[in-house]
Amino acid sequence: MLRSGAGGVGGNNSNYLVAGKHLQLAHVCRRFSCPFSSPASAIVCGLILLFHSRQFTKTRSTQDLDLPSSTPSQVLDSSLSVHQNNIMTFPEIVPGGSLPLAWQLKDKPVVLIGGGMVASGRLFNLLQADELVTLIAPSNQLHPEVKYRIHEDPIASSRITYLDKVYSGKQDLQGAEIVLTAIDDNEQSLRIWRDAKDLRIPINVADVPPNCDFYFGSLIRRGPLQILVSTNGKGPKLASLIRQRVEESLPENVEGAIKRVGILREKLRERAPEVGGKLGKERMKWMSGICESWNLEELAELDDQGIDKLLDEGWERRKVMGCEEFYGMRRRERRKGLKENVSPLHWFVSGLLLGGLGSWLLFRKRG
Repeated sequence: MLRSGAGGVGGNNSNYLVAGKHLQLAHVCRRFSCPFSSPASAIVCGLILLFHSRQFTKTRSTQDLDLPSSTPSQVLDSSLSVHQNNIMTFPEIVPGGSLPLAWQLKDKPVVLIGGGMVASGRLFNLLQADELVTLIAPSNQLHPEVKYRIHEDPIASSRITYLDKVYSGKQDLQGAEIVLTAIDDNEQSLRIWRDAKDLRIPINVADVPPNCDFYFGSLIRRGPLQILVSTNGKGPKLASLIRQRVEESLPENVEGAIKRVGILREKLRERAPEVGGKLGKERMKWMSGICESWNLEELAELDDQGIDKLLDEGWERRKVMGCEEFYGMRRRERRKGLKENVSPLHWFVSGLLLGGLGSWLLFRKRG
């Protein structure tokens, strides 16, 4: 009888196994004279066929796992080992970090207590996020930049409510989404922190990391691009130095590329508005392919007409077009359009002019 296992003929063992079982079945049936000539012979042959089929199924499942023929417990242990190896490929979790967020606080009320140099930086960041700021500080303690933002800045002044006083109690924090303090009085800072915690308002106390629900990092801002470098309050100066190195490595027109991709994405959503589902997955896959196929400089140069053409020729055909392929197609279309726009009269006049010029040059040479 033919056997399946190591030392046979590899992947074809199962075929030989089936042939051997059928030959064995035929031999048994012949012992009962004519196959299936009686109920007894039919039952015996059926049982033999059932047994051999189960053995064949077990052999095939073992081969599909690319494992040697073994006991069920050995197969289970091997599959668990493969599963454990897969877990080891996942990113390692490193505890102790913060949760980086792009917190949307546009037109939300926030309270900033303090008016010195640190407060001026906090105020700048808040206004960059289009927040409505209530600033509490005595007028004789205001930094020049803070004064400018309150009284002269054409954009900021309308978004700042200035209270010329010192912090007086919980009533100053009512309704705020977040609270920030930037004052030199430690006892007062601790009082404000307690009041904010009682009101369940997230608070940042400048230069006191244990009393901060969130940190300010060193920020790179280029149009829609924002990159935050944070050391979790460990080394603000180091964060600033790292930010400078990162900013120096960015391409010149990276913000332009992001803006063009944003327009492309918006127009793509108009054509494929489905959220999730098959269409949503196709849209995400196509958009990712474009970002990977085009470099930042090429994306920044993509005009509105090019975006529409890319959607027509690329998305509608579910095709990710690289930059070279896309612009090659546009050049061919321009040449074709030029030929179609030139009438026979233009060609005739051009021929006369070229012929006349050639004749004049010939006569001049002879003369």
